[in-house]
Amino acid sequence: MAGGKLSPRQKMINLMYLVFIAMMALNMSKEVLSAFGLMNEKLTTANTVATERNTAFMAGLAEKASEQPAKYTPLKEKADQISTLSNEFNTYVEQIKSELLETADDPTDYEAMDKADALNTKFFEGGKVTASASEFLEKIKTYREGVVSALSTVKEVDGQVSKDITNTFSTEDVKDRDGVKKNWLNYNFEGFPLVASLTKLTQMQADVKTTESKVLSALLAGELTRDASATNYKAVVVPDKTAFFSGEKFKGKIVLARFDAGLKPTSVEVNGNKEFKVENGQIMLDFPAGNVGERDIKGELQFKEGDSIVKIPIESSYAVIPKPNSAVISADKMNVVYRGVNNPMTISIPGVPAVNATAPGLKKVGGAGKYMMNVTNVKAREVSIRVSGKLPNGTSVSDSKKFRIKPIPRPVGTVRGEDGAIKMARNALEISSIGAILPDFDFDIKLKVTGFKFKVEGQPTVSVRGGRLSAPAKSALRKAKRGSSVQIIDIKAQLTTNSGYKLKKISPVIVELTN
Repeated sequence: MAGGKLSPRQKMINLMYLVFIAMMALNMSKEVLSAFGLMNEKLTTANTVATERNTAFMAGLAEKASEQPAKYTPLKEKADQISTLSNEFNTYVEQIKSELLETADDPTDYEAMDKADALNTKFFEGGKVTASASEFLEKIKTYREGVVSALSTVKEVDGQVSKDITNTFSTEDVKDRDGVKKNWLNYNFEGFPLVASLTKLTQMQADVKTTESKVLSALLAGELTRDASATNYKAVVVPDKTAFFSGEKFKGKIVLARFDAGLKPTSVEVNGNKEFKVENGQIMLDFPAGNVGERDIKGELQFKEGDSIVKIPIESSYAVIPKPNSAVISADKMNVVYRGVNNPMTISIPGVPAVNATAPGLKKVGGAGKYMMNVTNVKAREVSIRVSGKLPNGTSVSDSKKFRIKPIPRPVGTVRGEDGAIKMARNALEISSIGAILPDFDFDIKLKVTGFKFKVEGQPTVSVRGGRLSAPAKSALRKAKRGSSVQIIDIKAQLTTNSGYKLKKISPVIVELTN
């Protein structure tokens, strides 16, 4: 603006932008909330299965301890110690989840769990870490150090297991994507929606189950399988985590419920692949996780016993879920498309690889859900975009969203790129171009002035064609007095990309002559 000052109108626009940004930050997509809720359900189910598996491990160890106390009792005592630590910590986390769920009207309505108040109040009241938060961190430390301490005296356990536990339950400061160090508790739990915090706590319980499984496997590795026949083995898939995002590699291992670090299968085949590393009796898996959906792990282990071959089938599955690498944020009052211009849009459904979108004036312009919408010829004041697609399991999903249709805002006239009331030398005005702009409009639209009227005090109004002063207009300008005002009114312009679109009346420009 002239003089570098903001007009009251511009100040109001800036204030509105701040309000809109604040509104956008408070809105999270219902689909994202539901995705977190479904992830939490899958993790809970996986934890139940893991608990059953670990219980079976403990039962097998107890049986061996009763059969051969000298050999297996020390291992069972360590296993009991780890199990107690895991159960206590798991119960503590479950108690926190129960307290948080008490703040929700419906524990299954994930779309309503979009507030962070419950956990923020428990952990970060008044901008400070609460006693409950300190207790939470202390419980994590007690579990982490307790498990690592218990394993330090067991020679059968690989040191890598302790390192994995230390890393998994570390509460050291973390770096965000900008490389800035942040407190672990604030980074993981402050300001997140309730359903996201519940999912993180459930994932922590899953890490406990996985840790317990790893420890039990390590304890049993040295003893349990030495005296057992290969026909009594069952292949167990132990993934590094219980859920994977699309695009990630699946990482985990196949272990036997009773195995020997020196025991190696004669042949391994998993999903048609026969090339795998075998380390300490474990078949190391490392392959792309695949697309979103349920994925099977099938194969076979073969062991040679005497003159015969014992075949052990591998049958398991895992779930691949979409990776939440960006938030979906929208301002409800800003669902607007404009006439006269192409409105770019990105349309997708989380978890659906390809969608079909339909609406008047909507057309696909590229990959990754890119569309362009032109509603110039739509007479209604709003338009609905309908979207449909199929989930990986074949289930059809659909949704729709309404957008208000608005005309292009009122342009303002300019002289030499300046608008409103300006000061200018007579000779500068004489050679300046008359233009029109759309201030603060998000679309990069060019306007071409086709004519205007030029009014000098005491002189007849001159009609001008084009965007510069004509000879009669210049003649009238030369007769203007110093300090008098010259008006540029009734400016006519058109869109360079759509000359047929009728713009609103363009604001005039008042020029005060300085000489």
